[in-house]
Amino acid sequence: MRTNERIRAREVRVIDEHGEQLGVMAPFEALKMARERSLDLVEISPNAVPPVCKIQDYGKFLYEKDKSDRAARKKQKVITIKEVKFSVTVDEHDYQTKKNQAVRFLNEGDKVKASLRFKGRQMAHRDLGYKIINRLITDIGEAGLVEFMPRMEGTTLHAILAPSKKAEPAPKKPTPTPVKTETDATTAAQA
Repeated sequence: MRTNERIRAREVRVIDEHGEQLGVMAPFEALKMARERSLDLVEISPNAVPPVCKIQDYGKFLYEKDKSDRAARKKQKVITIKEVKFSVTVDEHDYQTKKNQAVRFLNEGDKVKASLRFKGRQMAHRDLGYKIINRLITDIGEAGLVEFMPRMEGTTLHAILAPSKKAEPAPKKPTPTPVKTETDATTAAQA
């Protein structure tokens, strides 16, 4: 963002500190007006014809811009990818535990990468791995949508599931603080 003497245009459209247009003028005239008011000339829209400049305090402008950027970052949700690993010889209880973990991750709003690694001779029985991953996809059901169908990368079979639009992540509820009533105070005094 260019300011003061760095503005290199033949003429600029000037807006004062109150938001009123002062018109189109040469940059040195606008800079002179800004100096009289003890402010800076800041180029707001460099691609406009002519470029738009505003008379304002540049330090305050940067502070407010940084503050609004921080507020925007605070509101955004960062989606992380959680991984659930299976093997071809997974037992039923282990499968159920990992499926429940995947459903919990999806309900919290995170993506889930279900991966299954083949070891040694297990590569000859890839169909068993596809059955496990496809079973997971059908068991999860409406909690998640398949973003990437199961596919092989080297000796690993994986699929990526995203949270469904219906199941919005539940906001975390703060724990309520206990409120003392008069009856609580009287019973404590009697004890």
